[in-house]
Amino acid sequence: MYDLLVVGAGPYGLSIASHAAAAGLRLRVFGRPMASWRDHMPRGMFLKSEPWASNLSDPEGRLSLAAYCAEQGVEARHGAPIPVEVFASYGLWFARHSVPEVDERAIAHIHPCPGGFEAVTEDGGTVRARTVALAVGVLPFTEIPASLRGLAPELVSHSSHHSDLDRFAGKDVTVVGGGQAALETAALLAEQGTRVRIVARAPGLSWNDVPPPWERPWWQSARAPHSGLGPGWRNWLYAERPGAFRRLPAPTRARIATTALGPAGAWWIRDRVEPSVDLLLGHEIAAAHRSGGGVRLDLLGPTGGPTSLDTGHVIAATGFRPTRERLGILTADVHEGLTASPDGSPYVGREFESSWPGLFMAGLVTAAGFGPAMRFVHGASFTARTLVRGVRRRLRTGPALLPVPGARERRGVLGAAGR
Repeated sequence: MYDLLVVGAGPYGLSIASHAAAAGLRLRVFGRPMASWRDHMPRGMFLKSEPWASNLSDPEGRLSLAAYCAEQGVEARHGAPIPVEVFASYGLWFARHSVPEVDERAIAHIHPCPGGFEAVTEDGGTVRARTVALAVGVLPFTEIPASLRGLAPELVSHSSHHSDLDRFAGKDVTVVGGGQAALETAALLAEQGTRVRIVARAPGLSWNDVPPPWERPWWQSARAPHSGLGPGWRNWLYAERPGAFRRLPAPTRARIATTALGPAGAWWIRDRVEPSVDLLLGHEIAAAHRSGGGVRLDLLGPTGGPTSLDTGHVIAATGFRPTRERLGILTADVHEGLTASPDGSPYVGREFESSWPGLFMAGLVTAAGFGPAMRFVHGASFTARTLVRGVRRRLRTGPALLPVPGARERRGVLGAAGR
């Protein structure tokens, strides 16, 4: 039986595996390395975060994105966005240098067994471990508006469903949303000759400012320090002190995790969107149905009056909702033993252990516990160090009593807040 099973081989899973291997744990890692970045982002996209805030985490801090770029002769500097293809290649390089062999088979489901957990792979194989770290990324949590869910995939898709946008060249596409994914998707579509528009509920688009210079007068740094989520003391708290963030009341944490940064576009994409993409702002989709070979959208505008729009395809760039019910990899008995945070995500303790002993969580699904940094690569460093410390503690203390289904739910989240 292994000490730790890491499920997922993105930035969080690879960082956890690096720290666990350095700690001498017997571990297995499953998943296609950097799958989201390699398979679910169209060519031409860039990282929104700064290169120095996009590092995977190894214990010695040697395997940074800057180190990889220097080796490859690629520039990685403050204020210069990194192509996602470069970042994906960096992740593969990191895995080769810091992580035991990754098994690329998918895990079909995980269920408890004596002494820990048993995972069943897609081809029916099994592996047992005393602890599990779920680092499944964002793909299980795609969120499509209710008004669009009844339409077939050839008519409606999520922005994360596309590794390229070639099939939309010369066609008509409507992108729903006002955040970076929507804006960058729309820009790429327009640049390949697609007639594209954005429909967003907000009355206007928000754009991030050009980041201040890395080196600047001390008083400017004191007023608005750099952080992995952008300049400013509030962003600094979220990015650099997730442990302190966790001490806030649970409802406050959940609210901040989903609203703190808000939908906004990177400064470097604004000139690619505004001149070439039609904008229907202040509009909400009330209903959608098939019309001929495309989709008819019934919209409610700023004045409340209905309008209709015909389009060939709708791409919902409407984010992700990390609820415990969407963790389909877990069997029903484990679901029942997981306490929910106010936003529906699974509760995690101070070392990322869930309410099911030995089951740890990482990434977006922990944002309600540790803040907005967990929505970005920047959170991987804190997570890897802290989670592996929690795994080692669990291995020393041994398996706890398994939760009674629903019992923690009845006691409420506050009863578990000290864990």
